[in-house]
Amino acid sequence: MPARSKARKRALDILYESDLRGVDVMQTLADRVAASDPPVPEYAVVLIEGVTARRERIDDLLASYSIGWTLDRMPTVDRNILRLGTYELLWATDVPDPVAVSEAVALARQLSTDDSPGFVNGLLARLLELKPTLTV
Repeated sequence: MPARSKARKRALDILYESDLRGVDVMQTLADRVAASDPPVPEYAVVLIEGVTARRERIDDLLASYSIGWTLDRMPTVDRNILRLGTYELLWATDVPDPVAVSEAVALARQLSTDDSPGFVNGLLARLLELKPTLTV
């Protein structure tokens, strides 16, 4: 598995844990970096900090463009995969758009329900389509 894919998975683990437990993600990140078991790659830290800094805007976009799903109704893992994918799609200028979408879909395929890859792909594809008009 490529290094950035591993970092995305580790970032997802930390975002998921924080969301599920209802605790501050930056504190969870600090705890996991300190424990270093397993290690937290630098790119995972970048992703978590980016998602956290833009979480309100990301959640607004996800809520606005997910048809038939509120954020609270989404499975926790899907919600956090979408947060990562949205961050990479809209703010990570060194990540090509198709890579951001395909990596998020791969995480959904690996870690969530049978319907999740299609849902993640559809929502991120919609954001990609709207990207030129979105205020980020």
